[in-house]
Amino acid sequence: MLRSAFLAPLLLGAALPTAAQSLPILDQNPPALRWQQVRTPHFRVLYPAGFDSAAQHTARRLEQAHAAGTQSLGVAARPLTVVLQTQTTVSNGFVTFLPRRAEFFVVPPQEASLGTVDWLDQLVVHEFRHVGQFDKARQGLGRVLVPLLGDGALGVMSVGLPPWFFEGDAVGTETALTRSGRGRIPSFDVGLRANLLAGRRYSYQEAVCGSFRHQVPNWYTLGYFLTSYVKSHHGPDAWDRVLDHYYRFPFYPFSFSAGIRRVTGLKVEQVYQRAMQEADSVWRAQQQERPVTAAQDLAGQAPTRIYTNYEYPQYLTDSTVLALKAGLGDIAQWVRLGRHGREEKVFVPGLIHLPEGLSVAAGKVVWPEYQPDPRWGQRTYSELRVLDLATGQLTRLTRRTRYTSAALSPDGQRLVVTETDDSYRHHLRLLDARTGAVLQTWPNPQNRLYLQPRFLPDGQRVVAVVLDKAGKTLELLDPAAGSARALLPAANVNLSNPVPWQDYVLYNSPQSGVDNLHAVSLTTGQAYRVTSRPLGAYHAAVSPDGRHLAFHDFRAQGSRIVEMPLNPAAWTPVSPPAADPERLYSGQLTATDPGAPRLRPQLSAPDSAGRFPVQPYRPLAHAFHVFSYGLVQSPEGTGLSLGVRSQDYLSTTQAIAGASFDQTERTGALFAGLSYQGRYPVFDLDVTHGGRNSGLILGGTEYRDQWRYTRLRTGLRLPLTLTRSKYLQALTLGAYYLHEEVRGYDLPARYLSDVGPNNPLNALETTLSYARQLKQSTRDVGPRWGQALLLTGRLTPFGRGLDARQWGAIGSLYFPGIGKHHSLRLRGGYQHQQQREYQFAPAVFFPRGSSYISFDRLNVGSAEYRLPLFDAHWAAGRWLYVQRFKGTAFVDVARGRSQTSRGPVARDYRTVGGSVSVVFNVLRLRTPLETGLRAVYDTYAGQWRFDPLVLDIGI
Repeated sequence: MLRSAFLAPLLLGAALPTAAQSLPILDQNPPALRWQQVRTPHFRVLYPAGFDSAAQHTARRLEQAHAAGTQSLGVAARPLTVVLQTQTTVSNGFVTFLPRRAEFFVVPPQEASLGTVDWLDQLVVHEFRHVGQFDKARQGLGRVLVPLLGDGALGVMSVGLPPWFFEGDAVGTETALTRSGRGRIPSFDVGLRANLLAGRRYSYQEAVCGSFRHQVPNWYTLGYFLTSYVKSHHGPDAWDRVLDHYYRFPFYPFSFSAGIRRVTGLKVEQVYQRAMQEADSVWRAQQQERPVTAAQDLAGQAPTRIYTNYEYPQYLTDSTVLALKAGLGDIAQWVRLGRHGREEKVFVPGLIHLPEGLSVAAGKVVWPEYQPDPRWGQRTYSELRVLDLATGQLTRLTRRTRYTSAALSPDGQRLVVTETDDSYRHHLRLLDARTGAVLQTWPNPQNRLYLQPRFLPDGQRVVAVVLDKAGKTLELLDPAAGSARALLPAANVNLSNPVPWQDYVLYNSPQSGVDNLHAVSLTTGQAYRVTSRPLGAYHAAVSPDGRHLAFHDFRAQGSRIVEMPLNPAAWTPVSPPAADPERLYSGQLTATDPGAPRLRPQLSAPDSAGRFPVQPYRPLAHAFHVFSYGLVQSPEGTGLSLGVRSQDYLSTTQAIAGASFDQTERTGALFAGLSYQGRYPVFDLDVTHGGRNSGLILGGTEYRDQWRYTRLRTGLRLPLTLTRSKYLQALTLGAYYLHEEVRGYDLPARYLSDVGPNNPLNALETTLSYARQLKQSTRDVGPRWGQALLLTGRLTPFGRGLDARQWGAIGSLYFPGIGKHHSLRLRGGYQHQQQREYQFAPAVFFPRGSSYISFDRLNVGSAEYRLPLFDAHWAAGRWLYVQRFKGTAFVDVARGRSQTSRGPVARDYRTVGGSVSVVFNVLRLRTPLETGLRAVYDTYAGQWRFDPLVLDIGI
C-alpha cells in the first residue's frame, strides 16, 4: 500500500449491529460507469471509459516494470489485474490476494511526498513490488498450499512477514528505480531523525508494535531503513535470499528472523540496532556541518509528554497564527496561538483532504475536505469549506467537486484551486469565493501537474509548483494576461509550499540535505537560503506587517510553531541545484539494484505512441472469480470450513459455498451465500442444509434425536455513509425473508428457539441502525460524544407455519468522562414479543453476568464508564509486548414481564462490575490484541461471577 488509507473511520457503518449477514459490504463504483480493459502480455488494466490515455500509459509502465521491478527478489510475477479507481480523490494504492489484484487511486497528492515523479509511475513501481513480494511465496511449501487453497494461500504464507518489510522494501524500490522516491525526501524520515538526534532510540518491540505515548516510525520509514541497511551491507539480493529461507517453512514463528540471521549473521533486533546506529552517526555528522538559524517558539503550545503536532501556521494578526493541532491524544483541530496567552481551539474540521492546504485571508479560512458518497465507497469528493473567523459560520462552498488544494486571494473574493478530473487531466482554476463558481481555467495542453498555488499580494497573479517531465519548478502565472514565467529552472528538486511576499516567493527545498525555507526574487531570479534548522523548516507564513516569519519545526515530541525576524539582508544567496542531494542509502540503492539500468531510462523517456488493444469490460459477465478454495471462512464468520470463495475484481459480487462441521453436535452442513452489491440496495442470498443432533429433558427423562434442516435467508440492505463533519455518521437499513423447515424431528417436544416438524418458519426481519460519533484520537478508549440507535422488527406475517412477533430498540449515548480520554456510555433498550410458538434471538442486550431469559416485555438499561489505566512498553522477549491497560466499570439493569397460563411472571435484574483489559502484541506482529477479565456481582442473588473477555483484534 502506498499510503495509509484515510477512509478507515468511514467503516463505522460496517460495524453497526444489523441483521446477520454472510458477506461483508465492500466499496463499489457507481453502476453507470462503462468499464474498459487494456490487455498486455502480463497485465489486464480495468478502467472507466474516458480514462483511455492514462490507462495506456499505466499499462506501458507496468510492462516496463514487470521484469525490473522484482528482479532483485529473483521472481517473475504472474499475470495480474490492475483496477484504476478514477472516481475518488483519495491518493492511494494497494495490492491484495483476496482476490489477487492491484488497485490504483489515480488522483495525485498535493503533498511534498509526491516527489518529482508522475503519480501513476510511482504507483506502478511501488505497488508492483508488492506483487513480487507476494508471488515470492510460490515456492517451498507454497508449491503445495497455493494449489490447495488458491491465492488465499499467499496471505497465509506471508503472515509471519512484518508490515515494515513489505512497505520498506517497496519504498526502497521506488527510490532505487525512479529519480525520486521517498528515500530521497527528507520529510519522509524527519520523525526518525528527530528521535535519534534527541537520543530517543526505542526498543525494537516499541518501534515495530507502536506506542500510546511516543512518536515511533511508521511501517514505511522503519522498513525503508531496515531493508536498505540489509541491502547496503549484504547485497541487493539479500532479501531474495531471506525470503527463500522464510518460505521453506513460514509457520515457524521466527522463520523471518531466522532467514535474516542466515543471510546477515545478525538477529533482526541487531539489524535494527545497527541500522539506527548507522543513521544516527551519518545524521549527527551532517548536523554538525550545518549552521543553525535561531527561532523562537510561539507561546501557548502546551508542553506535553504525549506526541503532539502543531503545524501549518497561517497568520491571523501580526502576533497570532492559526495552526493545526493533532497527535496521539488529540483529533485534528484548528487552534489559535500567539506570542502571549494560551492556546485557543477555533474549529474541529471533518475529514481533511490536505492539512497543509489551509489558507487564511480577509478574516476567512478555507480548506478542502473529503466528502464520501453516501452509497458508493469508491466515489469520494473533495469539497471546499470556508470558516468565517468573526462569526464562526461554516460554509460548504462547493459540492460534488474534486478540488485538491485551494488558496484565498488577499481580499477574500477569489480562490485558486487545483483539480484532477476523472480522465487524469490536471486543472488550475479561479473561483468566486462567495459562490464557488468557476471564473477561469488555466490552459494546460501539456497536462502538467499544478501543486499548492498561492496568490501574490496584488491579488491578480498566482505562483504554483509545477511538475512535468523535466521535474519541478516554480511558475508565476498571470491569468488576466494569459502569461506564465518560470522562476526557477525545472529540475529534479522537490520544491513545495510557495509563499509570495513582496518581491520574493518563499518555498521549501531539500537542496541543503534537509527541508529548509528558501526564497527567489521575482525581479532578479536570485535564490536564497532563508533558514537552516537542524531537522527542517516547513510551511512558511509571513506576518501582515512583514516583520516576522513563522513555520513549523519538527521535534521528537511533535512539531512546534516557531517564529523569527523576516530580514532578507540575512539570507544566504544560493544557486538552484540540478537535482536533490543523495541521502543515506538512496544513491547506493540505485547503483546496485539490477533493475535500475533498464527501468530508470524508460521512465524518463517520452511515452511510446503504440497502443495496447482495448475491449469493453462487463462486470456482470465476470461476476464470479474463485480466488480461494479449500479452507474458507464460513458465512456466519464463526470459523473455517471447506469450500470456495469468489469475488469479482470490481467488488460487486461475492459468493461462497462449502461444507462446515459443528464440533459440539458433531453434525455437518452444506452452505452457499451470494451478495450482489453493484446496485443501490445490496442483495443477499444464503442457503444452508445440514443436520442437528440435540436433546431435551422431560419429566426427568433425557430424549435425543437427529434431524435435518434447510434454511434460506434472502433480502436487501442499504448501507449509507452520512459523514459531513467531525462526526462520523452511518445509516444501515435492512429487510430480510427467512424460511426454515426441518425433517425427521422425532422428539416429544422442542425448544421455542428451534423450528419443529410440519411447521416451518416464514419470517420477515427489518432493521434500522444509525450511529453518529465524534472522531477519536489514538488514546481515546471510546467515543467522547456520540449517539447510536438500533431498531429491529421480526414477524411471521404469512399465516403459514410458526407464529411469532418481536420488536426491539436499543439507544446509546456517549459523553466525555472526567479524564481527557475517558468515555461514558448510557444505553437503554426495550423488547416486546409474542413468543407462544417460536422465540426469536434477542433484539436487545441483557445484563452482563446473567443468562438471557425471554420475556414478553423486557426493559434494559446500562451505564458504563471506560478509562485508560496506564500505558506501558513491557516486552517479554520476542513473544509478548504490552502497550496499555484499560478499565471499565458498569451497572446493568433489566425488568422482564410475561403473561403465562399460570398468571403474570415478573423478574428484575441488576448487576454491577468492572473489567481490566490489556492491549498487547504477540510475536512482534503490528496488529494489537486485547483481552482481560471481567468481574460481575448480581445484587439480587448476591453472587460473584468472573468471565474472561473475548480476544479482540484491533483492526
